[in-house]
Amino acid sequence: MLKINRDNLKKSHQTIWLIIDFAMLGLLILNLALIIFDSIYAFSAIEGFFEARTPGFHSLYEPIHENFLFYDLIFVGIFLTEFFVRWGYAVKASIYDRWYFYPFIHWYDLVGCIPVGSFRFLRILRVISIIYRLHQYNIIDVTSTKLYRFFNFYYEAFMEELSDRIVIKVLSGVQMEVRRGSPLFERIQHDIIFPRRDMLTNWISDRVAQAAQEGYVPNRGALRSYLEDRVDTALKENLELSRLRFLPVVGPTIQETLEEAVGDIVANVIHQILEDLASASNHAFIEDIVNVMMPDPEQSHGRSPENEALINLILEILDAVKAQVRVKHWREELP
Repeated sequence: MLKINRDNLKKSHQTIWLIIDFAMLGLLILNLALIIFDSIYAFSAIEGFFEARTPGFHSLYEPIHENFLFYDLIFVGIFLTEFFVRWGYAVKASIYDRWYFYPFIHWYDLVGCIPVGSFRFLRILRVISIIYRLHQYNIIDVTSTKLYRFFNFYYEAFMEELSDRIVIKVLSGVQMEVRRGSPLFERIQHDIIFPRRDMLTNWISDRVAQAAQEGYVPNRGALRSYLEDRVDTALKENLELSRLRFLPVVGPTIQETLEEAVGDIVANVIHQILEDLASASNHAFIEDIVNVMMPDPEQSHGRSPENEALINLILEILDAVKAQVRVKHWREELP
């Protein structure tokens, strides 16, 4: 239900104009209701129904129906009077840069005052403008009404469906252009991706270092034990190494020493690699990888393997964006 905030009404310092707004809103609703009823009453079947069922009402309303233009002009006179009063106030208060801007900005007030045919129904725009003005001053809260939530929900759903279809259509067109090797791909490659290789290298380097620090450093001991166990198992299953055990006196010792040495070497190599990846020293390594994936524009010609990889990357990114666009968020708000 629409509630009036009286505190904001007092604080707005526009009390007189807001009271006029409420009065005009009531008159507009009454006038539109009369217009709609008279339009329905104009059908001979409806008029005959009232004449047969409610002769008292028929005899009372029939003169109004025959002279409806006169009664409508009374409302029009009130609306025009209010319009010119507001125009004068706007000129006096210098609300607009030019005195003649007001009727152009509030054109719907003038057009709705034309007492002919469908022009009358344009007065609904004046109702909307008054409600919007009251909402702006926080006198009423339109968003709290069930009617607003109902229409707003389907409006947002319609706009989401429409915008999703447009975005997917545009992205599909971009994918086709990229597949054809159009200038769009060359612009993406030369003007967007290649100039940002250093930024991409720094970002990947930081992410790799962070992942290595968070994943490896806290589990260093467990990983070393796991590697040593794996290497020990692999060496024991190796046929050539198992033959060392048959050497007289020193065979078992050599085999055991060799197993420990190999396990220690493997663990230390893996440890050093992960330590390097977890530090800033991985930058050069990551930079080499990025340079291989994204060679210098002058060195890349045609649809090279590197370009094909880059094309596939762009297409997959666009596919991911399209998949996200297809998600219907408005359905999640359905009761």
